[in-house]
Amino acid sequence: MKLGQYSHIYFVGIGGIGMSALARYFNALDKNIAGYDKTPSTITNNLVNEGIEVIYDEEVSEIPKSFLDSETTLVVYTPAVPISHPQLVYFNEHGFKVVKRSVALGLVTENSICFAVAGTHGKTTTSTILAHLLYECNVPLTAFLGGISENFKSNYISKGYEVTVVEADEFDRSFLTLSPDFACITSMDADHLDIYGATESLEQAFKAFVQKLKPKGKLFVRKGLNLKGISYAVDDSADYSVKNISIENGSYVFDVQTPHQLIKDVNFNLPGRHNLSNALIALAMAIEYGCAPNSLASALASFKGVHRRFSIIHKSEEKVYIDDYAHHPTEIEAVHQAVTEMYPNQKVIVFFQPHLFSRTKDFADDFAQSLSKFDVVRLLEIYPARELPIPGITSDWLLSKVNAKDKKCITKANMANEIKETDATVILTLGAGDIGNEVQQIKDYLSIAS
Repeated sequence: MKLGQYSHIYFVGIGGIGMSALARYFNALDKNIAGYDKTPSTITNNLVNEGIEVIYDEEVSEIPKSFLDSETTLVVYTPAVPISHPQLVYFNEHGFKVVKRSVALGLVTENSICFAVAGTHGKTTTSTILAHLLYECNVPLTAFLGGISENFKSNYISKGYEVTVVEADEFDRSFLTLSPDFACITSMDADHLDIYGATESLEQAFKAFVQKLKPKGKLFVRKGLNLKGISYAVDDSADYSVKNISIENGSYVFDVQTPHQLIKDVNFNLPGRHNLSNALIALAMAIEYGCAPNSLASALASFKGVHRRFSIIHKSEEKVYIDDYAHHPTEIEAVHQAVTEMYPNQKVIVFFQPHLFSRTKDFADDFAQSLSKFDVVRLLEIYPARELPIPGITSDWLLSKVNAKDKKCITKANMANEIKETDATVILTLGAGDIGNEVQQIKDYLSIAS
């Protein structure tokens, strides 16, 4: 299949973070773009402002007539949309070429120098840092990101087509459609067991991804993973390592040891050792590509972060409010480490919305252990996303495993009142569901209260 043969591309699930980036890419190529999504959002509103038609009714009759020709229209869908979706059924039954987002992404990147960032944690932050570094070093790149870059206020960055930066998503084995020139693996913790069944199957998928590297491709792996490649580590020996870490004015200052030189006094503004690791691997990949280390160090200092990745929403003398996408026990642990490092000896209240019944079931004990480290725990109802409920798997059940003196389940409607009554000085909202929709309301309340 050649993408050039299609003048029209229709996206089923166009409001997704990965889907919308692809839609923007094809729109920039002057393709005719439209798509369906369940509800309006900031992303879909921005797409409409860019001239892309978005439909919120799943009826087939709502598909624009110009997209009903199977010879000229390619259909791209996300696995988050059920195969029983009426529009998807129609396209499949009427001879249209219908491909997953990952297949389209693989086709887009195959004729470029592809940087692929894989791992069960850190993909979005690492790929966004990497794209920022390459952009600042004047590399002609296009980046498809899984989050909103605070520097570019977008999940799509374009400065040319010689290089592509993508997230290599292990969900549904999507990353096996890529053939990267440079690839990194940040972690292989158990996740998506609803897809893989067992940790061993997940690890096998990552090994299969490694085999997708081009013949002269370079693989970067966090030290400790059972894979061969260019190694990186924080406060440990490796091919690339961060050492001499200090905190100055709320930012990290450190040295980077490369195979060829020591880069001294590098500045980085994102808190948390996990983010130091993300920054290091992005630097290593850019150095191996050929960017000047000193230019990269300057570029890293100007990186502002990713929306909903340890985003400091409100900061006053009385309260700090941080919002984060963390939805896996390891990610919650990382947030806790960052909070306690940046705000030592302060009382913390965490509002956590579990994401998926299957993930809650599979990692209940790990969730309980990570949440028990916080002073005050408030659990919201499980966000189902693509799943149906599992009997017995509820937030109340998860809460019973949490070892915290001050804990309870609440509704989203009760969040503001909980914040009003707490004496905690640090407020966290965590989760990959719709808890992010509450951020503005909490910010407004705290602004008025202070």
